[in-house]
Parts: sequence; C-alpha cells; structure tokens
Amino acid sequence: MNSELQLPPFVYRILPWIAAFAFFMQSLDTSILNTALPTMATDLNQSPLNMQSAVICYALTLALFIPVSGFLSDKFGTRNIFVMAVTLFTFGSLLCALSNSLIFLDISRVIQGIGGSMMVPVSRLVLIKAFKRSEFLAALNTATIPGLVGPVVGPVLGGYLVDMVSWHWVFFINIPIGVLGVIISWKYMPNIKGERMPFDLLGFIFIVITFISATLGVELLNEGQPAYISLILAVVSIIFLIIYRYYAKNKQAPLFPLTLFNIRTFKIGIIGNLICRLGISGVPFLIPLLLQVGFGYSAIFAGIMLVPMAVASICTRIFIPHVLGRLGYRFVLITNTILAGLLIILMSELNASTPLIFIGILLFCIGGVNSMQYTAMNSITLADLQGESTSSGNSLMAVNQQLAISFGTGLGAVLVRLISRSTSTIHAFQLTFVILGVVTVLSSIIFAQLTKQDGKNLTAHHQETRR
Repeated sequence: MNSELQLPPFVYRILPWIAAFAFFMQSLDTSILNTALPTMATDLNQSPLNMQSAVICYALTLALFIPVSGFLSDKFGTRNIFVMAVTLFTFGSLLCALSNSLIFLDISRVIQGIGGSMMVPVSRLVLIKAFKRSEFLAALNTATIPGLVGPVVGPVLGGYLVDMVSWHWVFFINIPIGVLGVIISWKYMPNIKGERMPFDLLGFIFIVITFISATLGVELLNEGQPAYISLILAVVSIIFLIIYRYYAKNKQAPLFPLTLFNIRTFKIGIIGNLICRLGISGVPFLIPLLLQVGFGYSAIFAGIMLVPMAVASICTRIFIPHVLGRLGYRFVLITNTILAGLLIILMSELNASTPLIFIGILLFCIGGVNSMQYTAMNSITLADLQGESTSSGNSLMAVNQQLAISFGTGLGAVLVRLISRSTSTIHAFQLTFVILGVVTVLSSIIFAQLTKQDGKNLTAHHQETRR
C-alpha cells in the first residue's frame, strides 16, 4: 500500500474491480456496436457505410478528452471525476438508445465518449496511487480481465440482442451496469488529488490536433476514402507533434512533460506498446470478418468462435504475475512478442476446410499470449512513474493505446481491401495476417532494450511470496 495513502483493507480488495468495471463497459460498448450497425442503418434510413460516423465520433472524442483526465483528477479528485465519467457514459448510452436520427446518434456518441475517455485512465490512476509497486501488477491484472472479455462477449451479445430484441438494447444494457458502478465507486473509491498545476491549454490544443488528425486519417482510409486525404492528415499530425515537442521544452508545466521520456522503462513501454499493437490490434477485428466474409459463417457463430480467446485471457491472468516474477519482463516481453507474431502468421494457414477444433485451439493460444502481452507492456510502462509524473504518464499511455488500437484495426482493414483487388478475399486475409505477424515480431526489438532488472519493483511481492 502506498505510504502516503492508507485505506481500509476491503477498499484495496474492491478497487481493482471498480477499475475492471470501467475496462469492461468501454470494451463491451466498442465491440457490441459493430454487430448492430447494419440493423441500426435500416431503422434510421441510412446506408450502412454512413453509420461509420457513430464510430468515428466516439473515437475522436476519446482522443480529445483522454489527455484532460489526469489534470481533472489531480484538481477535483479521482472519485469525483470517475463518478462524473461513468454518469456521462451511462447518460450518453441512454441517449444513443433513444436516437431516431443519425445526427442525434452522433451527438449522443460524443457525450458517451467524453465519459468513456476518462473512465479507464482515472480508474487505473487510482490503482497506481493506492498500491505499492510490488502489489500494483496484481491489481492491474485483476482490473484488465473484463476488458479482455468485453470484445469477445460483445459480438455474441450484440448479435443476440439485435436478432431477438432490438438494436436499442445494445445501449440500454449499459444503464444498469453504469448505475451500479456509480453507487459502488462513490462509496468506496478514494478521492485522491494531486498538485494543482495550471492547465496547459495551448499544449492541449497542439496535442488534440495531433491525435485527431492521426485518428481521423486512419478512419477515413479505413472507409475507402482517397489516400491523399489520409496522407495530408498524417502530415498535419506529425507537424503539430513536432510543434508540441519544441513548445513543451520551454513550458514549465506542459500537459505531457518531455521528462517522461527520460524514464527509460516508460519510453520503451510507450514505443513498444504502439508498434506491437499495430500487429495485435487488427486480429480481433479481422477474425470475425474472415469467418463471416471468407468462410460464410453467421455473425453469432463467428462471435461464439471467439469465446476461446476470452477463456484463455482469463486463465492466463492467474499465472502472469508468477511468470513475470520468475522470468523477468525483458525475457517475457521478447519471447511473448515473437510468439504472438508467429501465432498471427499461423492464422494465414486457415481456410474454409480447416477443422473448427484447430481454429478454436489457435484462437485460445492467441488469447493467452495477448493477455500476457497487454499486462506486461502496460505494467512496465507505468513501473517507474513517481509523484506528479504519474497522472500525465498514465494519461499519455491511455492515448497511446487508443491510437494504437485505431491504427492497428485500420491497418488490417486497409491491407485486406488493397490486397483483395488483385486476389481472392481469403488470400487477402491470409497475406494480411502474415504482414501483421511480421510487424508484431519486429516490435520485440524494442523490448530488447530492457534490462534484466527492469520491472523488479513490480514482481518483488510475488518473489517474496514464493520464498
């Protein structure tokens, strides 16, 4: 437990589950919506392609407000901001369910996105500040399990709700979960505040333009828009990132201090996270498409086939602290990243005649390896953050993850679209898996920069327990 913060033992047990609730709500909402979009388009008298605006509005709102989460938490307290975030997310879900036009839905998704942008970063910030570094890994491990389950349960649940009830329940389902979350977090979450620094508005504007340009560029490319538009947005993003870098050098309290990158484990974790997720993040998006478009399975069946990934994610979580404690972060991240890439490449061998049991086993292995990868990458990134760098570092990691997931999903979709112009759809998926697997394997070079001692402060508790 943090020396500056003493909480009742029961609160330490429940805090990871409050964070888990936030991870689950956000990941479930993102995955469950995709299944409902075609039906929603018909009901709202729109083309299914136009419905992408509901996805883009949410993604852009996340990119916009995640950087503010650390500042608001430090000023107003973690409990106050977390409760506000869950309330906004729940209210936004209600408005989405009541939407009778696309513009109403887009506005509702923005409100939902404001809440979603702060739920996960703030709940993770509480874990960082409340737990000793030796106990943080176990707490983070517990918190992220539901976040891994959400993307797998989402397509199955979404397909069932759309077929058996109506698409409105895709959003209604968030309301009782949100109300329960508000009650529990208001009662048990500590209201931790940080040093009240003035808000860096100019830096925020530079960062927002950087992230929104990058996110929008990927989304438009993913929708099949002319490539030059995405290229222009990419250039704009890079220019404003360079502007922010020079600006932050001379700013006393920038939104994201450049001194964060003087922390070696944080720097390696951020860069490794970004590159590794370019390969890994596209896989959960591509697998349901391969099973439906390539092999002709139904949406619900494709969702059920993803269940082994969720089961493996949960099972692996039990062993992660012990594996990291025994083998160390450097060895685990290098080995696991290479293994993750090879498994993705193995997906290229699947075809319509592949036995379902083989597909299930392969997806189980991918789920377990990904679970290990996410926990190891995230925890090593946060391992050495101290004091006032904690909030900004945590927020930057959250933004980095959001961008990496968008880029990874977009890269997978673009590759399939481009390759399918000159070959069959199934072959396009196969080549895409090879490319994503190679990118993942190459990201192990980043984690090779770690030393054997990195992350020892996170695993000391488990090593003592074994002795």
